[in-house]
Amino acid sequence: MNSRYISLHPKVNHSRKKIQLSPPTILALGFAGLIVIGTFLLMLPMSANSNISLLEAAFTATSAVTVTGLVVVDTGTDFTMFGQLIIALLIQAGGLGLMTFAIVALIAIGGKIGFRQQIIATAAFNQTSWATVVQTAKAVIVFALIVESAGMLILFLRWLPEMAWQQALFHSFFYAISAFNNAGFALDANSLMQYVGDPTINIIITGLFITGGLGFGVWMDIWQRRRWRKLSIYSKALLTSVVLINVFAMLIIFILELDNPETLKSLTSSEQWWAAWFQATTTRTAGFNTIDISALEDSTTTLMLLLMFIGGGSLSTASGIKVMTFIVLVMATYAYLRQRDEVVLLGRTIPRNTVRKALALTLISVALIWIAIFLLTVLQHQPFLDVVFEAVSAFATVGLSRGLTGELSVFGQVLIMVLMFVGRLGPLTMAYFLASPKPKHLGYPEVKVPIG
Repeated sequence: MNSRYISLHPKVNHSRKKIQLSPPTILALGFAGLIVIGTFLLMLPMSANSNISLLEAAFTATSAVTVTGLVVVDTGTDFTMFGQLIIALLIQAGGLGLMTFAIVALIAIGGKIGFRQQIIATAAFNQTSWATVVQTAKAVIVFALIVESAGMLILFLRWLPEMAWQQALFHSFFYAISAFNNAGFALDANSLMQYVGDPTINIIITGLFITGGLGFGVWMDIWQRRRWRKLSIYSKALLTSVVLINVFAMLIIFILELDNPETLKSLTSSEQWWAAWFQATTTRTAGFNTIDISALEDSTTTLMLLLMFIGGGSLSTASGIKVMTFIVLVMATYAYLRQRDEVVLLGRTIPRNTVRKALALTLISVALIWIAIFLLTVLQHQPFLDVVFEAVSAFATVGLSRGLTGELSVFGQVLIMVLMFVGRLGPLTMAYFLASPKPKHLGYPEVKVPIG
């Protein structure tokens, strides 16, 4: 049997035709199943304060499982505490991944994981070794619980003076999960705008979603090696790039918005820097905001489109094409301009297959976003920049919006749901089972074609 596929067939009747499903297909079905369960739970009378339609519940569940944060109903007022708890659990399950929970559960009860499950888990974590997957799954759970608990405790102490302890506890629980998993769900319709200059909220929330967005592999590398010179090339490149991108974005946003009376101009000096920092980092698929996104300058919005498209680190709670994909493309372009045969990163050669994968992922991502933008502009008749921003935010599972989400038609909402789902699973994962490769043994002569 081809290891790329899993054969599912009844034990009793062996005459039936085998059903072959690829690991990404099973993962997609798992996420879809979680969305269905979440939809029906959110439609329960105890979940909502008002009548929630099937589409509204499905949109909310999809946004939660894909850790996006786009909403068509207000999370804080339209859902009860039970409904908000369901949303938080959906975020946690979608952010950390179904396979993480499944693997750790099996290990905890002493169960044996078969070859079929190993293939699925390996595909889910984008790993090549099953031993690495098991180690990663354990570390993901422990690391996530520690970071979320620490964030929850600090947020609880911050909110305790202004809320009843029960409310402060639930708020800290909800925001810790939402932030760490880069979901962007908030219990206030204005997200975190009331805390634009609050150092504690700014530091903890950005710290949580940056930590989750870097990727578990990087944190494992830091924990195991503990010295910069011993870190892997991937960790060094990612950490350096994230710092440079965040600082660059903060400075540009500060400059562009400084004279905008609807964003930074009306704030104090310290609040301006906090706001610039928060908006620069939240675009890495976090989805929270401390200033009005719809009031941003077009130039700032354009910058945020790029930042959202790039996204966060691999094997993380963030999405987008990922920072390393962007780095590989930049280095490949640099190598071509310098007429070099090899793509080099920090003294190491990047395999050609990795370069091709980065090119394929980026092209598929651009194609999917373009198709979504085209369809939305045909049927929605909304401002073009708002449409583009919504499509990129949904695909990169960011959750930031210029106010278009609630105005979308049924078709528009369904399209955004599809974008969130595809963006969370990854374009290459989707392409894997949409067009399964077949081995070819026939070679063809080379031909030179003009480019550019």
